[in-house]
Amino acid sequence: MNSTPTNPATDPGSIAAKIAIETLTQSAPLSADLAARFAAEGQTLALVGGPVRDAILGRLGNDLDFTTSARPDLTKKILNSWADSVWDTGAAFGTIAGKKGEITVEITTYRSEVYDAKSRKPEVDYGDSILGDLGRRDFTINAMALELTTATPEFIDPFDGVADLARKIIRTPGRATDSFSDDPLRMMRAARFASQLEFAVDQEVIDAMKSMADRITIVSTERVRDEFVKTLMTASPRIGLAILVETGLAEYVIPELPKLKLEIDEHHHHKDVYEHTLTVVEQAISLEERLGGPNLVIRLASLLHDIGKPKTRELIPGGGVSFHHHEVVGARMARERLRALKFSNEIVDDVQQLVFLHLRFHGYGGGEWSDSAVRRYVRDADHLLNHLHVLTRADCTTRNQRKAVALSETYDRLEEHISRLMEEEELNQIRPDLDGNAIMGILGIPASPIVGKAYKYLLELRMESGPLGVERATEELLTWWAENQPKS
Repeated sequence: MNSTPTNPATDPGSIAAKIAIETLTQSAPLSADLAARFAAEGQTLALVGGPVRDAILGRLGNDLDFTTSARPDLTKKILNSWADSVWDTGAAFGTIAGKKGEITVEITTYRSEVYDAKSRKPEVDYGDSILGDLGRRDFTINAMALELTTATPEFIDPFDGVADLARKIIRTPGRATDSFSDDPLRMMRAARFASQLEFAVDQEVIDAMKSMADRITIVSTERVRDEFVKTLMTASPRIGLAILVETGLAEYVIPELPKLKLEIDEHHHHKDVYEHTLTVVEQAISLEERLGGPNLVIRLASLLHDIGKPKTRELIPGGGVSFHHHEVVGARMARERLRALKFSNEIVDDVQQLVFLHLRFHGYGGGEWSDSAVRRYVRDADHLLNHLHVLTRADCTTRNQRKAVALSETYDRLEEHISRLMEEEELNQIRPDLDGNAIMGILGIPASPIVGKAYKYLLELRMESGPLGVERATEELLTWWAENQPKS
């Protein structure tokens, strides 16, 4: 355990402290006033955890975490005199939050929390020492603090977090097994921080994750899902996803992912579906600017687009492997998994549809698309058209450069075709030339299922031939009606 450094000129801790203080002063000058208010009450206040780590890395954000000797009631009183707004939804865990200007703060009383062997929620006890508080934290790089109520800011690093930050390693303050026993979600957080920071995970931590992976089942589905999403939404999710698979955690969180590691015999060759999937995720991320930035739906769809392959895998006599209709099976599996993880209905529906459609482009041969085929492609993609563009392009992972270029050029032509028809026909609002009311008026019939059938017929004509105009649509409707009206 390290105390405050004594050689400011050369000690890494002193250098880190200086960087953290400068970053905090520049990015959150209001923290000094907040600290003064706690000091006036005879209490301590320290920046702690992730914000200290990020301050050392020079990328402090507007969300700041503090720890204090003050109990929640006093913290709330102080915040009420400082912040623009205050909320106490985390009071049961010792946390009071507030916002002043662009800065959001969460202030938590020194504490220790322990999970019962079968509990989903921690029991919280307040402490009197910041060292005890830091010792309960998940990783050494998050167990550093910057005490702000001393005469000069004091950097506290009892578990060599600065050294681990320099070594780019994820390590626990104490024994990893003890830490994960207290809060099993920390195992997933290890994977998330590895992705977020592009750090390695200490072998002791990996070993503990392997031996305790099943303990993740005591954590609520919502917390597991949220941590999984945080990993997936980092800049380098492949790192964290690989750790989840390596340690066995994926078997409990998203078991379809490790199942993509299909066995390959010497006579039946095909792509490594697992590695292909991770590559597709990476390539989709590289195209996300088309969707306005990081996008959860496209990342989930990329991760799950081939999960139907293990169930549809068939060996072809003489060599080769087929995965017929894996997009259909995969769409259903994606829906089941995302519902099990309690994602919103909107996300579930969108990802399922993208998985279902991800092979549609390849079903049109060499790319000579008819207008009607383009209309159907756009109609089926609906509001997910740009997502489908990204997923389809990301799904090309062939090492054959000539083939990759050909696929890209073919899809370029498809997008150009779509753009042209968009201008000519308002493709994003495809509907028949006659609506339900017009159909009933022309045929002289009341609302009934037959109106829906007529509407569907006209929609198919619209898809096949483009805009017909009211006059021709009426003629087509009357011709259809002559052949399909109910017999009296």
